[in-house]
Amino acid sequence: MNSTTYFAAAVKALEQVAASQAGAIAAGADLFVAAIVDKKTIYSFGASHSFMITEELVYRTGGLMLVNPIYPHGMNLFVRPLPMTSRLERLPGFGRELLGSVPAAANDVLLITSTSGRNAVVIDLALAAREKGMKIIGITALAYSDAVSSRHPSGKKLKDLCDLVLDNGAPEGDAAVAIPGFAQKVGPLSTVTGCAIANALVVETVARLVARGVTPPVYVSANIDGGDAHNARLLAENRERIHYLE
Repeated sequence: MNSTTYFAAAVKALEQVAASQAGAIAAGADLFVAAIVDKKTIYSFGASHSFMITEELVYRTGGLMLVNPIYPHGMNLFVRPLPMTSRLERLPGFGRELLGSVPAAANDVLLITSTSGRNAVVIDLALAAREKGMKIIGITALAYSDAVSSRHPSGKKLKDLCDLVLDNGAPEGDAAVAIPGFAQKVGPLSTVTGCAIANALVVETVARLVARGVTPPVYVSANIDGGDAHNARLLAENRERIHYLE
């Protein structure tokens, strides 16, 4: 079955990412740990489908409470008409406005996801973050990014502006499965591997915090007994670094 071809491609990609990105994930966890210990803020952004990586990290069972979303205004599936998302992510200067909408400061950490890494919104966001002295982690697809040109006046891509790059292993064009008799490949991989990288980053961060004797603020399911009380207590204790409650 063609569907099993996709599962095989996804498993292979996950295995390759797990092997090739272990060191980078550890380095990313170190940046998260430093931010948490030093009372700094962690932010996450992605435009269009890349925002799903941020959604996986925020307000999530088993996830860190301290990851704050930067919302991709006009670049998600609530927008009509949907092609507007592609136009907005190419709009010069928009990324600076998005970063300006949050209280970002020096030594805060910003996780930016963009599979191609070529569009203006993520590049402007990264440039503005660098000017503020933030630490930038990028999740991108190096094979894809290397195969395309930048759409930013600087000629830069996301991978050029990060302190740390995590390669999600997606191929050029993202889709991975060829159907005989049909020219366009189907079955994108970037969401599968991107979410896995994001969760692995959280797992590694929590482990390192525990090893340092720091209790990580982690959500438990609101659908288990005591879950609401647990979450409310930790949210209150860490309120100064959680901005998505407003």
